Amino acid sequence: MTEHWTARNMPSQRGATAVVTGTGGLGFETALALARAGADVIVAGRNPTKGADAVTRILRIAPDARVSFEPVDLGDLASVARFVRRLSDSRGSLDILINNAGVMTPPHRQTTSDGFELQFGTNYLGHFALTAHLLPLLRRGNDPRVVSVSSVGARGGRIDFSDLQAERGYKPMPVYAQSKLACLMFAFELQRRSDDAGWGITSIAAHPGVSRTDLLHNAPGRFSPQGLVRSLLPFLFQPAEQGALPILFAATAIEARKGGYYGPHRLSETRGYPSEAKPPEAALAAHVARRLWDVSEDLAGLHFGGADVATFVGFHTAPQHGG
Repeated sequence: MTEHWTARNMPSQRGATAVVTGTGGLGFETALALARAGADVIVAGRNPTKGADAVTRILRIAPDARVSFEPVDLGDLASVARFVRRLSDSRGSLDILINNAGVMTPPHRQTTSDGFELQFGTNYLGHFALTAHLLPLLRRGNDPRVVSVSSVGARGGRIDFSDLQAERGYKPMPVYAQSKLACLMFAFELQRRSDDAGWGITSIAAHPGVSRTDLLHNAPGRFSPQGLVRSLLPFLFQPAEQGALPILFAATAIEARKGGYYGPHRLSETRGYPSEAKPPEAALAAHVARRLWDVSEDLAGLHFGGADVATFVGFHTAPQHGG
C-alpha cells in the first residue's frame, strides 16, 4: 500500500460513473474527490436542498466536474426502487457504488416508512436493497466496485436475530453498532456471492475512524452528550476530508483488496491514512452473514437473482421478531 495514501494518489476516474449516498460530511468529501478525479458522480440523498447545495459546492471547487443530485430516501424501499429506475433510464452502467449515508443513535426508537427500526433500516437494509437493484448496472460496469461504509462502532455490535428491529428494548449505541456490523458483514458476503455467481463485482468495506461530520448533531441532537463532545471538543475528531480517504482508497486504489476492509492507520484506527482495518470477530462469521442475507432479502422483499435483476417479492411493512 502507498504510504500515506491521499486523494492525490487516486487514479483518473474519467469515464467512470459513481453513485455516492449522503449529501454532507463523508458523502460530500467522497463525491468531491471522485468528481475532481473525473468521474460522473451522482450524489444521492433524502434532502433536495442539501443535495443541491452539495452540487453547487462541488462545482464551485471543480467547475468542470460532472456531478448531479438524485433524491432517494434509504428509509423508504419504494424510494430506493424509484431511484434505481430513474438511474437505469439515464445510465447504461455503474462503476462505483458508495453505500455511505446513515443515521446515528437517535435517543428514542424511530422507524422507517416501511416500519423498520431507523438505524437498521437506513444504514443497512436500505443499502442492501439499493445494491440489489443496482446489480444489473454494476455488472455492466468497468471493474465495478461496491464500498460499504462501516464504523469503529461495529466492534461492539452483534446481530440479534431475535430482535433485529429493537422492538423489545432500544438502546441507541448497541442498535447503531448492530447496523454497522451488518454493513460490514454485507460487504464480505457480497464478495463471496459475487465470486460464486460470477457477478464480477469487487466488494470492499471501509470506515472513517472518528471523523468530524454532522451525524452526532443530526440524530442524538446538538445538545446531547455526544453532540456536545462533537461541538466542544472538535480536536478529538479528524476532518471529514481525512475520514473519507479509506472510502476513496477502497473505491479507486489499484492495491485495494477484494473483500478487504480499510480504515485509518493510527490510534486504534481512529485517525490517519488508509490502511488494512481489523474486522471484529463477529464480522467473520460467514454462517451468520448468510443468515442475515436471507433475512434481509425477506425483509426487503427482493432477491439477488441468478439472472441480471433483483426480483421483487414484496417487502414486510410490519417487521416480526427474527425477521
